[in-house]
Amino acid sequence: MPVKIVANRNSPKIDLPGVKVGPFTEGKEYEVRFWIAQELKKAGIAHLRMNEPLDLVILNKIHWKERVQTSQRVTSLPEDFYPKLHRYLEELNEGAIKKPEKRDDYEKAKNLSDDITQMRLKKIVSLASSGRDQTGQILRSLTKEEKHVYDCLHKIISEWKTEILKTQGGDKT
Repeated sequence: MPVKIVANRNSPKIDLPGVKVGPFTEGKEYEVRFWIAQELKKAGIAHLRMNEPLDLVILNKIHWKERVQTSQRVTSLPEDFYPKLHRYLEELNEGAIKKPEKRDDYEKAKNLSDDITQMRLKKIVSLASSGRDQTGQILRSLTKEEKHVYDCLHKIISEWKTEILKTQGGDKT
């Protein structure tokens, strides 16, 4: 997943296995793959630029909205929700390691994240197996990652149903 970074300092071009990054100019913004951003962050060369970072308040709101929706409805999530969630949980966990009193925030965020993911996954499975073509509105509410899961499941389930019906229809091949 590409992410935006801001260079902390000037840095020459860096050759990594299979990819070259940089050069970087202090204060300028760049877009790189997430794993590269993590390495640049570790090296102190750059930091991630977060448009709308997640926090417990936002996670609670998303959790509540998802819970009140019917099984055939999914709420829209912020852009790049899952990469942001991953980074947020990672930062909370790192903070909890340094300051044990932060462990509660990490546990709350982790539990909310697990619930949100589980509720949405159940809905995606239900939508993919419903046998109806889903409206664009429902599919637009899915993130890129969820849309990929939906497409894969829908294909597998459709093929399976076709094969089962063909077998039950008297075709004994």
